[in-house]
Amino acid sequence: MESLLFGDLHQNRHRLSVCGKIISFNCKRASPTNGSDFSELLFHSLSFNREHNAFLKAADGAAVISRKRSAHVDVVTCKCAVDVQKRVTTPCVLVENKREEAESVHYSLLSLSSSNRLEPLIEFKLPYEIRENVSILQGPTVLWSHAGKVFYTSLQVGEVRQIPFQLSHSVFGELPLPKGQTFVLGLQKCSEPCSDNQSTSQTLGCFVESGLTFDGSVILPHPYICITQCLLVLSADKVEGVLKSAVVAATSTRQLVYFEDGMVKDTCQVPFDQPDDIQVVNTGRNGVLFVMSFHHGHVCAIWKETFQIASHWSGVSSVHVDDFLGCGTDQMLLIFKDEGATGQPLENFIITDLCGILFSHGQDSNVVKSSPPPPENYLLTLRALKSRLQSGLMVLQELQREVRVKEKVLRQSVQALTDVVSERDTILTQPEQEGLIALWDCDDESMDEVLEDKTQDMPAMSSKPQVDKIWHRIVEDQMVVGVILSTDSSVPAASVSLSILTETGQSSTPAVIQTQSQVFWLPAPSPSSSSSSSSAFMFLEPAAKRTKQHNASRPNDLNTCRLAVTAVTRLTPLLNSGRVKCRVMLHYVQREDATALVSNPTPAVLHCGQVILDIHSDFQTKLLKNPKLKSDEVTEDLLSLLVVLDHWVFHIASPDYSVADIDGWIQKRVGCERIEVSPQYLLLNSSGPSAVMLLHWHQITPFQGELSIHSSQLPMLQFLDSLLAYLPASCSVQSVKGARGQGTSQIFSLTLEKEVGSLREFVSLLLCGEQEDEGSRRRSTGHEETTEPGSVEGLRRCREVWQQDVERSRMRLSPLVDVGRYRNLIQSLFEVQLDGDLAALIETQRTLLS
Repeated sequence: MESLLFGDLHQNRHRLSVCGKIISFNCKRASPTNGSDFSELLFHSLSFNREHNAFLKAADGAAVISRKRSAHVDVVTCKCAVDVQKRVTTPCVLVENKREEAESVHYSLLSLSSSNRLEPLIEFKLPYEIRENVSILQGPTVLWSHAGKVFYTSLQVGEVRQIPFQLSHSVFGELPLPKGQTFVLGLQKCSEPCSDNQSTSQTLGCFVESGLTFDGSVILPHPYICITQCLLVLSADKVEGVLKSAVVAATSTRQLVYFEDGMVKDTCQVPFDQPDDIQVVNTGRNGVLFVMSFHHGHVCAIWKETFQIASHWSGVSSVHVDDFLGCGTDQMLLIFKDEGATGQPLENFIITDLCGILFSHGQDSNVVKSSPPPPENYLLTLRALKSRLQSGLMVLQELQREVRVKEKVLRQSVQALTDVVSERDTILTQPEQEGLIALWDCDDESMDEVLEDKTQDMPAMSSKPQVDKIWHRIVEDQMVVGVILSTDSSVPAASVSLSILTETGQSSTPAVIQTQSQVFWLPAPSPSSSSSSSSAFMFLEPAAKRTKQHNASRPNDLNTCRLAVTAVTRLTPLLNSGRVKCRVMLHYVQREDATALVSNPTPAVLHCGQVILDIHSDFQTKLLKNPKLKSDEVTEDLLSLLVVLDHWVFHIASPDYSVADIDGWIQKRVGCERIEVSPQYLLLNSSGPSAVMLLHWHQITPFQGELSIHSSQLPMLQFLDSLLAYLPASCSVQSVKGARGQGTSQIFSLTLEKEVGSLREFVSLLLCGEQEDEGSRRRSTGHEETTEPGSVEGLRRCREVWQQDVERSRMRLSPLVDVGRYRNLIQSLFEVQLDGDLAALIETQRTLLS
């Protein structure tokens, strides 16, 4: 092979790569000889030589296109396409033959065979020139658009045909299926009037070979059709008749967007506009790159895994992707514009994969520019703006409702004044229905409210809680006693608990039984307070038309809280007789001044009443019979289940799929019903109280949420097994720490128990170690001489043994231990005591904050 030096090809930009070679096409008018004048298509095949670091000529050839002197021949485009008849990828070139006197333009599609011969495939004539959006796809098929219409021709069709749809904007592509299909996407105007919230056009897709239409939104969403300049289908498959695809598209807004099944998955902001083409570079183990070429000679490479810019170049004539080095992976060939006009077409080029391979000629070796700072992810910005827009819309709607109420009040006031002046009867709604005070109200109630206004600035004195109701339930082998309280903010909810005193007879002494208390917040009973609670701020109205103030002594005061305090105890110790009478005592801590930031808490005890436990009563709860009921008894049943059942909280996260359908999947399970008194809970009642399960799903973001389960352990595990079978494999389910159980008080008690047990264990180790040391000393000095018991020496030895026993008895009462062992055990004991101190500190802070 010899080096290629052709001045005619210097300005040629029609190149393609195939089998590791670069093929250049150029049209040339031959010099007239013997009175003949013709135009021909030249091609040159180049291959890279590592030793010379240059592209050398591998083959060349020519084909006559026209023999007319007035003909003007030019290359429209060239690209490799799959020949469906030969089932091979072949280089194709589309040539335009335009004559000055002719009314039509002649086009020829030629292919380069493996024997380096140009063979004509398709010839057709058009009454116009192809100016825009022309592509050569598999078939080979030539597609182009003209005057808002899409035309195509192929070797199988044999003629020019039109897509039978009027599309305002069209995008061409092909699916990488075994029987590859070429398609056209575009926007078609709706034939029927669309609603206000729908677009006036729909996304339409059409397969060129069969003419069948499909919903184009499975490939590209409707908003992206108008801004898509070019696209590349990475993968496609038909699953149960539904098309699944992965697509990358370059838009006119300087973005490369990644789609899966018509949904946006990721975006990358690119530094250039007017994209022309997208190619894929498979570098092997190092990953995959997307290479974008732009209209003004810019090229940008983006990593597929991170969707971040890897590098970018400018002044590029053309970019090609192939295995130019024959190493088994792809490389990029960037051919730069030769402003010096040296006469050699591939004088300035770079071959690289951005992963270690770099061959350059006529360019600086450092021409591979590092990626710019990662641009802002506009997809995340769009989601944040959408969330802010929704919250702002909710605030706007709330303000509009308030404006409508005020306008209504003003109209009624004006009408009332007009009626008074005209001496007509005034028809007004009840002031209580709107929570307003009429302008002419001067009764005792108004005087009371004036006194309230005067006392609003005074510190509110704490009042003891008011007991509204006492109830009890039997759930399996446990009894739940509950008290409904109305109290003000001076009683912290965390410092409230219940104790139960039993009385089995009149002469018996009351006994305190062990219980576990829990506190629940209950909604305010008044319907008027529900509207005001939805807003975080309350605006004061003018004095003449302000909202009614509530007396602090009333049960539905805005500062009044409703609490449900429960106590759980085992049922077995109570069933010593047929009927058991239990007194319920409320323990709470009350601050002297509810408005003070720092106050001294005062413990107090309140006798709430008594409950009578009858073993012969019906223990079946109304909630399990019919969850659709709404009553106080059903609410008490729900509180009893929440107290008795074990509690787990699981955090579910999905990086690839939305978790919004988990709530629907739970509701579709057999026996699952929503509880009307508390709609956030779902009741799953299989059979019997032991199989009862309460579920609460809270979606945090579209891709993560928390699932709260109240049940026994076995049903919980069975439910989680079914849920994991439903969720995708990429989802993660993690148990939230501390959700099952123990409050700070219980943690503190367990820590103290551990400290006492550790102290007992350490003392035992010290004593046992000292006894072992003493035994070893006795064994080491235990060589005694045998003497007669009645002799003087025998009596002396007995006295010495007796004195040694006395000394050992004294040592047991005040033992001596090894210093090193004592230090190690004391250090371990200090570590346990530090854990106890930390638990005590947390419990103290929780009590003060509450």
